[in-house]
Amino acid sequence: MDFPINQNLKEYNHIYKENNNIYHDIALRLKLSDSAFDIFYAICVLGDGCLQRDICSLSATSKQTINSSIRKLEKEGYLTLKPGKGRQMHIFLTKTGEALAQERIYPVIEIENSVFDAMSENECRELLKLSKKYMEILKENVKELLL
Repeated sequence: MDFPINQNLKEYNHIYKENNNIYHDIALRLKLSDSAFDIFYAICVLGDGCLQRDICSLSATSKQTINSSIRKLEKEGYLTLKPGKGRQMHIFLTKTGEALAQERIYPVIEIENSVFDAMSENECRELLKLSKKYMEILKENVKELLL
């Protein structure tokens, strides 16, 4: 079956997949699962005491995946959970978790910061603006599929 696909879409999909592969390779090299990397990264961004739903939102990962990974990291001594309002659980790094984040996650964030530092302010704004516009239009156009 030959289905016509817009050349820009092909290129964008390739860039998107390549970006995902970069982060998958980073997680592997850091000896972390993709979801564990996402959790540590999210805690570094959101701060200690964040909620599971905030991690899910930031990482765009399902609640089930994040929940099972949090439980595993808790058993391994990297995280601790403390109750909040209702059924909310606040997630904190243990000393071991803090050491892992400093050793493995902070350097990745430094690299990412350097990427944006290598672009002009205008390029950064344009990249973010167009990426957001693509996402918003896509979200709007898939609404009917999701009904």
